[in-house]
Amino acid sequence: MAEINYSSPSAGDLSSFSATAPRPVKIIQLQHPTTSTTSTPPPSSSFLGRWRGKMKRMTWVEWIELFLPCYRWIRTYKWREYLQPDLMSGITVGVMLVPQSMSYAKLAGLHPIYGLYSGFVPIFVYAVFGSSRQLAIGPVALTSLLVSNVLGSIVDSSEALYTELAILLALMVGVFECIMGLLRLGWLIRFISHSVISGFTTASAIVIALSQAKYFLGYEIERSSKIIPLAKSIILGADKFLWQPFVMGSIILAILLTMKHLEISAVFTSIWSLTAVVLGTTFAKVYHPSSISLVGEIPQGLPKFSVPKEFGYVQSLIPTTVLITGVAILESVGIAKALAAKNGYELDSNQELFGLGVANIVGSFFSVYPTTGSFSRSAVNHESGAKTGLSGIIMGIIMGCALQFLTPLFEYIPQCALAAIVISAVIGLVDYDEATFLWRVDKRDFLLWTITCTVTLFLGIEIGVLVGVGVSLAFVIHESANPHIAILGRLPGTTVYRNIQQYPESYTYNGIVIVRIDAPIYFANISYIKDRLREYEIESDGPTRRGPEVTRVHFVIIEMAPTTYIDSSAVQALKDLHQEYKSRNIQIAISNPNRDVLLTLTRSGVVDLIGREWYFVRVHDAVQVCLQHVQRLNESPRTQSPLLENKSSLFQRVLRQRQEEVSLSQLESGNREIDTSHLEPLLSKKA
Repeated sequence: MAEINYSSPSAGDLSSFSATAPRPVKIIQLQHPTTSTTSTPPPSSSFLGRWRGKMKRMTWVEWIELFLPCYRWIRTYKWREYLQPDLMSGITVGVMLVPQSMSYAKLAGLHPIYGLYSGFVPIFVYAVFGSSRQLAIGPVALTSLLVSNVLGSIVDSSEALYTELAILLALMVGVFECIMGLLRLGWLIRFISHSVISGFTTASAIVIALSQAKYFLGYEIERSSKIIPLAKSIILGADKFLWQPFVMGSIILAILLTMKHLEISAVFTSIWSLTAVVLGTTFAKVYHPSSISLVGEIPQGLPKFSVPKEFGYVQSLIPTTVLITGVAILESVGIAKALAAKNGYELDSNQELFGLGVANIVGSFFSVYPTTGSFSRSAVNHESGAKTGLSGIIMGIIMGCALQFLTPLFEYIPQCALAAIVISAVIGLVDYDEATFLWRVDKRDFLLWTITCTVTLFLGIEIGVLVGVGVSLAFVIHESANPHIAILGRLPGTTVYRNIQQYPESYTYNGIVIVRIDAPIYFANISYIKDRLREYEIESDGPTRRGPEVTRVHFVIIEMAPTTYIDSSAVQALKDLHQEYKSRNIQIAISNPNRDVLLTLTRSGVVDLIGREWYFVRVHDAVQVCLQHVQRLNESPRTQSPLLENKSSLFQRVLRQRQEEVSLSQLESGNREIDTSHLEPLLSKKA
């Protein structure tokens, strides 16, 4: 936008103080929206218009990829380069998944066969409809705990209804995930902070580990998601302690933790995990110890098609459905996006959510309980070199072979071995490093982490999540209702204006307050903003002040570049503020509003109320015009004799004006090697 010479007119009663003709100052003219631009937004700016344009530009290949994301890697598959790492990673994670799926099924209160089913069918469905190439889905500890906690309060886990409800829950979770994916509502989970997630998973990991203690100790403990009942039942049943399962479980757990601590390759760690289970199984089969409980008989063969039942319990399962879906978005989609970034391809979180939903829906017709992406198995899959979704298909084949041929061997797996697998997996979820990091960086986030973790431990999972999310939203609302507002000062030798607290060397001008509002302005924060503006008007403390000496504030410049939105309540408040300032002979100036904000101000009449001449592209332009008025206000009316006035030669006046214009143009062009005595317009020599 071209620079023009602009001699600013006076505003309101301020014109009565003018004693001399104004000196022209250089500013960039702000382009106000015309009537045509304010009537209707351009079609491209609307969501529907953008969506239609995108649909028209899509090719047939992109349409196929939209409905079948697997086509993206199938059509570009490099057999020589990708096949070997896909096979290796698929076998590695598949071997890891077999014992884990049975362990998590036990954690969920289900027979181990349902864990194997859940690690079989959804994998094939996700390989077709999922967009991540490294995400390993199946049973996970957190989801299993949620299933156990909710269904355990409805029916006893030994009854058939318990299993039917778990399968129904998978269908409900899948439908809800598909709806959120189709409506592109995944952004709703962004309101849950990372501190809440970390605190929740830490507490859940502790509860999961304690719930597996019964397989180590050899006696039953109370089923609960609260730490006090768990600890109490462990202590009260100490007289029933059996040392045999404790020793075996401890040895297997020590092996698993040692392999994890040594940070050997993912393949080697997976093999050792399976080896530990095989050793325990061999010992149980050979010696038949009566004190060590075994998994027992597992049906052989692939899952059969069956329609979910017990729809009368749908209403009571809705809260858990929402919670599990939230965990799926936070855990699975988060992992998938991170792995996509590491492997150099794009991933749509909403399409990913839809793929997870389809996997759960189809799985529910094959006796599957809710599944989602596993952090540990996905990490192993990535470290093993997985390139495409073929690795997931290999995992599914491994699980199918296990179901078809190996289930007779699973009968002799000690339950303490499965418990050791669960405990070794959830120990990594205890995120104490995050707690110490938050303590150093942000005490408020540490408080949020502590509240979520503590409430989850002592009051249960559902209450813990609700309290964590509630406190997180309260922090968001507080930040929004109390936005950051800064007083700006000018950096010496530049036309740049920055926060005076961040840059103490900056200086302000007498009679002018420059304020930057770093947030949208709407009904919840406008009162706070008005109060702060009144405070800044009377504040005397601050950095160095320059310019003509005046006794009070005459101009308030509001920098609106960070302000992305302004609503009707804020518009009305601005009108009230203008009238309040006008009564005290204070003029508002607006700097750099964006297009949407300027349109709102124009339609509401605020632009004309304040005056179009008081809207500027840059803060420096506003300061120049305001300084000109402040200087006039400070000048005493003088009357000079025409003879004395003529003593000043025309040549000297023209030369002085030319020097001022050259100095200003050099400054605005970024040349800092100029005489700084001419840089600041209309400054008095007093610092």
